[in-house]
Amino acid sequence: MRLLHNFIVVVLVQLSMLTVVSADVRVVTPSYGLQVAIDGAQPGDQLLLDAGRYIGNFKIDKPLILTGNSGTIIDANGTGHAIVVEAPDVRIESLEIRNWGGDLTEMDSAVFVKKRAARTHILNNYLVGDTFGIWVDGTQQVLIKANRIEGNLQVRSQDRGNGIHLFNVGKARVEGNEVWHTRDGIYIDTSNNNELIGNYLHDLRYGVHYMYSYHNLVSGNRTVNTRTGYALMQSKFLTVTNNISENDSNYGILMNFITQSTLENNRVSGVQNNRSESGGGTSGSSVTEGKALFIYNSLFNQIRGNHFSDSDLGVHMTAGSEDNIFTGNAFVNNREQVKYVATRQQNWSHEGVGNYWSDYLGWDMDADGIGDTQYEPTDGVDRLLWKFPAAKVLLNSPAVETIRWVQRQFPVLKAQGVVDTHPLMQMPENLSPSTASDAAVTEKIDDKHS
Repeated sequence: MRLLHNFIVVVLVQLSMLTVVSADVRVVTPSYGLQVAIDGAQPGDQLLLDAGRYIGNFKIDKPLILTGNSGTIIDANGTGHAIVVEAPDVRIESLEIRNWGGDLTEMDSAVFVKKRAARTHILNNYLVGDTFGIWVDGTQQVLIKANRIEGNLQVRSQDRGNGIHLFNVGKARVEGNEVWHTRDGIYIDTSNNNELIGNYLHDLRYGVHYMYSYHNLVSGNRTVNTRTGYALMQSKFLTVTNNISENDSNYGILMNFITQSTLENNRVSGVQNNRSESGGGTSGSSVTEGKALFIYNSLFNQIRGNHFSDSDLGVHMTAGSEDNIFTGNAFVNNREQVKYVATRQQNWSHEGVGNYWSDYLGWDMDADGIGDTQYEPTDGVDRLLWKFPAAKVLLNSPAVETIRWVQRQFPVLKAQGVVDTHPLMQMPENLSPSTASDAAVTEKIDDKHS
């Protein structure tokens, strides 16, 4: 029995030694060759790349950790993917990757993650190139964190790739990345149960772009100087919370065929699209107003506790966008608060709580915080001006004022539109610019990307 016990102990010791040996840290130099090192490594090894330029296209077909020292550059020499990941449990960290291919049809990327490469981690890298930064294709549980991805301004926007592109991906987490000068910052297509957390996306076409995706969380992100901050399209069950959109030109948040989703505690400001100093452009101008929130054919959504300010339009809603809940939002200093193009009246209050409107002129005799008269942001004259923009020259004329007087005196003649029957007299406390929650989100993002 003692001999058997000693034999088992020896076997366990040898197995533990094999485990240690199988997870070696191997230092690689440019002269040795990176692909040679990958091919010769054992599963679980760490390849530590010494400073220098590694030229070529590299394939990882086993679980590895690939990390770089300061000054490590992967250069794909202008063709194909720089790194292709074909195995699960790979980690790529602290590399600078440049000069991969420029073929959008071939989806040329700095890092291309294939279907078998579940649980790939891509961390703290700097990627700069013309096409896609990171493309994840049909795999699960990928972590993309703290990367900086830069596109090429010398290439037309439509000819660049997206910074991070997820296709048919599940349970991915994209966190704390900075993306700029690519086409879209983060593009998510046919991908469910993913999380986008705390990313900084600026100087892009779209910051976040969703297509055909369910059950995704978008939280704590910040977009600046994009054409559209958050383009949410043909998706369901999205939770979009605590995000910031600043100075995006066309749309802060765009909802196109979005259903059963939640927008809560987001802050959108300064969505203005090339308007003149006088605020209206020239008569007959084709310039589209910047919209803090645009809702197109979107139903059964909850829009709560958001702050929309200093934009050409607070909300533009059209194409059968009905049965959405609007409550506890603040609409502040927008040139036009609401544009509603439909024939059904909508009440933007819920369970006795409406929204805060900076241009509301009602009163609160019983001091319950709810206005005693309802708020109506639009009327028949507004609809006429939307249909015939050149008529704006008559905006303050006696004829227009007479039409508005008739509507007030004879409500039966009033066009259908948005009404808030319980407007808030004060801005909700959580939406004040000085609130600690908003300051914390901004400070967290700024510190991460300073």
